[in-house]
Amino acid sequence: MDVVIYNLFSNSNNSFIPARSQASHPTMAYLLLCLLISFIGGSSSQKQPKVNADFILQRMMNESYDIRVRPPATDEKGNTGPVDVDVNIFIRSLSNIDFVSMNYDLQITFREKWKDPRLSYDYIQGDVPAFIVMTDKDAIWRPDTFFQNEKRAHRHEIDKPNVLIRIEKDGSILFSERLTLTLSCPMHLAMFPLDVQHCHLDMASYAYSTEDLIYKWAKIAPIQFKVGVHDSLPSFTLDQHETSVCTSKTNTGEYSCLRVTFRLARQFSYYVVQVYIPSTLLVIVSWVSFWLDRAAVPARVTLGVTTLLTMTTQCYDPFLTSWLEDEAAAINNKLPPVSYIKAIDVWIGACLIFIFAAVLEYAYVTYVANQCDQRALSAKMMSHSCSGEKSSSPLSPMEDSGPKREEDNLLSHSHSITNIDCFLCSMFHDIDEGKMIDTKSSKNRLPTGLHCLQYSLLGRILHECTNFLIKDREICVPMVRGSMNGTRRTGRRS
Repeated sequence: MDVVIYNLFSNSNNSFIPARSQASHPTMAYLLLCLLISFIGGSSSQKQPKVNADFILQRMMNESYDIRVRPPATDEKGNTGPVDVDVNIFIRSLSNIDFVSMNYDLQITFREKWKDPRLSYDYIQGDVPAFIVMTDKDAIWRPDTFFQNEKRAHRHEIDKPNVLIRIEKDGSILFSERLTLTLSCPMHLAMFPLDVQHCHLDMASYAYSTEDLIYKWAKIAPIQFKVGVHDSLPSFTLDQHETSVCTSKTNTGEYSCLRVTFRLARQFSYYVVQVYIPSTLLVIVSWVSFWLDRAAVPARVTLGVTTLLTMTTQCYDPFLTSWLEDEAAAINNKLPPVSYIKAIDVWIGACLIFIFAAVLEYAYVTYVANQCDQRALSAKMMSHSCSGEKSSSPLSPMEDSGPKREEDNLLSHSHSITNIDCFLCSMFHDIDEGKMIDTKSSKNRLPTGLHCLQYSLLGRILHECTNFLIKDREICVPMVRGSMNGTRRTGRRS
């Protein structure tokens, strides 16, 4: 090409070609075009100098950049509007679900993306990088995001702060930070342990209203989970989640808010093994008393009371839990004192009712059996009602049959309860008339055997005597008095 140019502007006589002949000469135009193409191709083939990131940061972080002022935002029509912040969350772990405090722990990687035209560097000539990475989060403006249901939180700074700031050519900024949060989760335990809880994560701007900042979920995969998070909970299963908007209005304005809801289904197998099977066995053990003899009072009472106390210990007493592990015993002490009835309360209450009914059943059977025994005794005594026949009365006057003592004769016939009843009726009759029979005086002294028999049978006969034998005292009293007189005459003869 250089040879062509040299031949173009020189000849053998070292003289230039006239202008008129150059314009008319077609070869000259073609050579000029080749010269222009060669110049352009040579300049484009030269390598652009690489621009250092420090140089770009110095150009961006000039005196005109103020981190206290939010970036200007314009829509497609060029109108000024709020800054759009796209949010993405990567769930690393979910644990420590506490029913008493009603909170849970969440470890996340929190990502926000917005655009700040003041930090764009696409106008810089040279080989500029696609993005610039920063770690100083206080060097640029950031959204003032806070978590509305947060109780405690901390940032991870081992061994460096876990923060990522990526600035792209057009001014788009990606901010990522690793956080551990303790979040409030109001729980409704009416169906415990068959319940399903919904725990939220709410995030909003603290100072910027919707006129300055609006949060939006990322269009692609706004919520991501680390592998194994769904199966890491010991008592729950994280089966699904959903994202929503929770923009709220206050006295100071309207604030943008985003919410993610985690659906936690409780695993029922743990409570089957630790609560339902033991309580069922306790009820069955309490029913064993139905096959024990009614007369085995210690065995039946001990069995019923022991099962009742054990059931109460399992569910409500946190101190008497030696027979079960602490997790299974006192299950209600691990729950908040709510004002409504839970499903496990219904089950435990039904078990207590069955066990208590078994104890009441024994008391009722014993009472009914005693009533039947008393009715049988009453019927037997009524069949041997008081009569005036002297031959059947141990207190009737008796003939002297020899050296045998009269009181021995009375004791030998003391099994006849009828005339003993008549004697007691006579005694009560005299008491009613104001005549107290002194069994210790010499005048009305009773034989020793009959005196003891009176006190031993008094408790059993008193009830029946007061019911129907008093009615027949016209028969009993004369016979008893005659028997007493005959006994005194016999004593005189002896």
